[in-house]
Amino acid sequence: MSGYYGDSIFWVEVDRIKPNPFQPRKNFDETSLASLAESIRQYGVLQPLTVTRKEIERPGEGILVEYELIAGERRLRAAKLAGVASVPVVIRSGEDDDRMKLEIAIIENLQREDLNPIDRAKAFNRLYKEFGLKHTEIGKRVGKSREYVSNTLRILSLPEDMQNALAEGNISEGHTRPLLMLMDRTEEQKTLFQEILTRKLTVRDSEQVARRIATERARKPDLTPELLLLERELTDTLGTRVRIEKKDQGGKVLIDFFSVDDLAHIRSLLSREQKPKKVGPEEIEDETLLEIPAEPASAPEEAGVPDTEIKSSAEKEKTSEDDLYSVRNFSV
Repeated sequence: MSGYYGDSIFWVEVDRIKPNPFQPRKNFDETSLASLAESIRQYGVLQPLTVTRKEIERPGEGILVEYELIAGERRLRAAKLAGVASVPVVIRSGEDDDRMKLEIAIIENLQREDLNPIDRAKAFNRLYKEFGLKHTEIGKRVGKSREYVSNTLRILSLPEDMQNALAEGNISEGHTRPLLMLMDRTEEQKTLFQEILTRKLTVRDSEQVARRIATERARKPDLTPELLLLERELTDTLGTRVRIEKKDQGGKVLIDFFSVDDLAHIRSLLSREQKPKKVGPEEIEDETLLEIPAEPASAPEEAGVPDTEIKSSAEKEKTSEDDLYSVRNFSV
């Protein structure tokens, strides 16, 4: 690793410092920057920035000196916001190695815990793809294990909306584990993601749901298309995961819930019935509501067979089929 450009601290105009093109951090909190800018107005920049120095010869202009930031972009932004003209810098010589610039920027942000999981994963991915570093080598450079690097890189295989939710802090890095378990089950993955957001599922609850889904793959062929359709309809109606387990006689309906309030809501949905409205005397506004229509004359029985027995075999079969997949045949 190259040494410092001497042991001195130099003062450089902020307008002459170019940003690091390999800066892994993409988002800077405006409130935090404003707070740091106010501190800089009062006390100045207490910790020097790290830059490289380049001398560029231009015809007719002589030698032009440029500085490129390696570490300290947050301090540089806050200094500009505070209206500071110059900032202290430490100049590193021989830092033309782009990989080194990226490594230093990553390490600085990791030490400060400033990188969100997505920015960190993208930075590791650049070291892996652009600079050919293996996961073990990346881990050594940033002080992490190979498993840590590999698991971080896996996050980038999630759909974009899930990556955005992670970057914005709507889900935690721990929630990505159960979501990654369902990469080959996109519909179930989307459902679990929505439940994490709307029901505020913990990481443990999310992992339990993902494991149940993963173990159900072998049982799915045992369900008929009608039962699979009923399972989806119950899931949509109750707003939670519903599983049907078919047995030789009947079966079971398993309903997921994650809190007492959740269970109470499901119970209210299951017990909801369309009951006719009872009309009290105070609600009767017209005497015609009390009129009882004349009972229609009963139709003569045909060939001596009571009307209750006149029912086609086709109707009986239809009724039997309708009842086959009725929820009444399953126990909860």
